[in-house]
Amino acid sequence: MQFTAVFMKVPEGYIGFVEELPGANTQGETLDATRENLREAVQMVLDANREIAEKSIIGKIVSKEPFDLSAP
Repeated sequence: MQFTAVFMKVPEGYIGFVEELPGANTQGETLDATRENLREAVQMVLDANREIAEKSIIGKIVSKEPFDLSAP
Protein backbone atom coordinates (compact mmCIF):
# COMPACT_ATOMS: atom_id res chain seq x y z
CA MET A 1 0.00 0.00 0.00
CA GLN A 2 1.16 3.48 -0.80
CA PHE A 3 0.15 6.72 0.85
CA THR A 4 -0.37 10.16 -0.68
CA ALA A 5 2.04 12.91 0.31
CA VAL A 6 0.83 16.45 -0.36
CA PHE A 7 3.31 19.33 -0.60
CA MET A 8 2.45 23.01 -0.82
CA LYS A 9 4.76 25.92 -1.49
CA VAL A 10 4.53 28.63 1.16
CA PRO A 11 6.60 31.80 1.65
CA GLU A 12 8.82 30.02 4.23
CA GLY A 13 9.46 26.98 1.99
CA TYR A 14 7.11 23.98 1.89
CA ILE A 15 4.61 22.22 4.07
CA GLY A 16 3.76 18.57 3.64
CA PHE A 17 1.31 16.04 4.99
CA VAL A 18 0.04 12.53 4.34
CA GLU A 19 -3.62 12.49 3.34
CA GLU A 20 -4.34 9.09 4.86
CA LEU A 21 -2.52 9.60 8.16
CA PRO A 22 -3.82 12.43 10.35
CA GLY A 23 -1.08 14.04 12.38
CA ALA A 24 1.67 13.29 9.87
CA ASN A 25 2.63 16.77 8.75
CA THR A 26 5.76 18.87 8.58
CA GLN A 27 7.53 21.77 6.95
CA GLY A 28 10.93 22.50 5.42
CA GLU A 29 12.91 25.11 3.57
CA THR A 30 13.17 22.95 0.43
CA LEU A 31 10.99 20.27 -1.12
CA ASP A 32 13.66 17.63 -0.49
CA ALA A 33 13.99 18.66 3.16
CA THR A 34 10.21 18.56 3.55
CA ARG A 35 10.09 15.06 2.05
CA GLU A 36 12.71 13.84 4.52
CA ASN A 37 10.95 15.57 7.41
CA LEU A 38 7.68 13.94 6.38
CA ARG A 39 9.26 10.48 6.54
CA GLU A 40 10.32 11.26 10.10
CA ALA A 41 6.88 12.64 10.96
CA VAL A 42 5.17 9.48 9.67
CA GLN A 43 7.52 7.31 11.73
CA MET A 44 6.84 9.41 14.82
CA VAL A 45 3.06 9.12 14.37
CA LEU A 46 3.29 5.34 13.92
CA ASP A 47 5.58 4.99 16.95
CA ALA A 48 3.26 7.11 19.11
CA ASN A 49 0.20 5.12 18.00
CA ARG A 50 2.01 1.86 18.77
CA GLU A 51 2.89 3.11 22.26
CA ILE A 52 -0.73 4.13 22.93
CA ALA A 53 -1.95 0.74 21.72
CA GLU A 54 0.60 -1.12 23.85
CA LYS A 55 -0.50 0.76 26.96
CA SER A 56 -4.16 0.00 26.21
CA ILE A 57 -3.60 -3.77 26.20
CA ILE A 58 -1.46 -4.09 29.32
CA GLY A 59 -2.79 -6.98 31.40
CA LYS A 60 -5.16 -8.18 28.68
CA ILE A 61 -5.06 -11.42 26.76
CA VAL A 62 -4.35 -10.50 23.15
CA SER A 63 -3.10 -12.07 19.97
CA LYS A 64 -0.64 -10.21 17.71
CA GLU A 65 0.29 -10.98 14.13
CA PRO A 66 1.79 -9.15 11.15
CA PHE A 67 -0.73 -7.21 9.09
CA ASP A 68 0.04 -6.51 5.43
CA LEU A 69 -2.44 -4.34 3.54
CA SER A 70 -1.07 -5.49 0.21
CA ALA A 71 -1.85 -9.15 0.94
CA PRO A 72 -5.13 -10.50 -0.49
